[in-house]
Amino acid sequence: MSLSPDDIRAAVAAGVLTEAQAARLLALADSRRGAREGLSAGDEPFELFKGFNEIFIVVGLLILSFGWWGAAAIYVGSTLGDTVPRLVQVTLAGAFLLWGLSEYFVRRRRMVAPAITLSVLFAINATVGLVAGFSHPFMVAQEDYSSLPLPLALTVLALGVYWLRFRVPFALAMIALSVFATALVLAAERAGTPADIGDVFLLSADGPFALITLATGLAVFAVAMGFDMSDPHRVTRRAANGFWLHVVAAPALVNTVALTLLAREDATGQALLMAFLGLIALVALVIDRRSFLIAGAGYAVVLAATVFEADGGVVSVLALGAFLLLLGAGWERFRALLLRALPFLPRDRLPPAA
Repeated sequence: MSLSPDDIRAAVAAGVLTEAQAARLLALADSRRGAREGLSAGDEPFELFKGFNEIFIVVGLLILSFGWWGAAAIYVGSTLGDTVPRLVQVTLAGAFLLWGLSEYFVRRRRMVAPAITLSVLFAINATVGLVAGFSHPFMVAQEDYSSLPLPLALTVLALGVYWLRFRVPFALAMIALSVFATALVLAAERAGTPADIGDVFLLSADGPFALITLATGLAVFAVAMGFDMSDPHRVTRRAANGFWLHVVAAPALVNTVALTLLAREDATGQALLMAFLGLIALVALVIDRRSFLIAGAGYAVVLAATVFEADGGVVSVLALGAFLLLLGAGWERFRALLLRALPFLPRDRLPPAA
């Protein structure tokens, strides 16, 4: 049974709802309809923009930002002695501008793509301004990062304030990445800069970087599950919060374990990697999040290309493609079977299986 606008008006006339409550109810219904209209049961709502007007506004925001930083470069470069203070002034003015634009496009117009763009621009602006104001560029140039943790921590705080005000789900992903960057810089200050980017994910490498990556991934995954389990039917913004946090958590977890197993270069490592990817598929099915499976699929392709021989690699890629198509076509059926096979799971806090 569904309520029509006439039912809502009748409820207002009868005194069951106030006009303000009716307006909020209709706005919520319109929002859900926009995100879920045309989706099959169990499909994940995913929305980057609501219409071409949002793309138009995003283009305008990007052009405005390029112009702003072009003018800022002229202003900052017009003097030699006051470069850092002028850069701080520019970023502070940019923060007020971005905050005002967010008040209009995010809180008033509730636009999706401009909200993502503004959160990214705010993160960049905050990072530049705080690093310029609280770090020592000459020390950073000489690979001395002892002055970076404070401005990076302040960036996390600034993004947290931004999210508390505007509740942009994508901003949570920016916060998670900022926390990750801050932890890596703190580790680099004590253990030295990693020799290779792979050391950030390789558990067998020197330094605590891979452990930090794994711990960050687990922590972000736990927060994402908190949002997901508080909204199992995925009808509120909490589900979008969980989605973007999963986008950050999945690569951190999959990268760390998969790269570590690939580095073994033996049959045991290959078998463990395939078992791990199978576990990722089961987790993705249980929590009804496909991002984990996409991350795992990427490593399966890498495995096929780097470990197996040419013929075996081609067969493996074909098998992976067929598996993904089969799983995508019968996702809800497989998920229902898996949930029935695991009765100990808190099914009332997981997305229902159709």
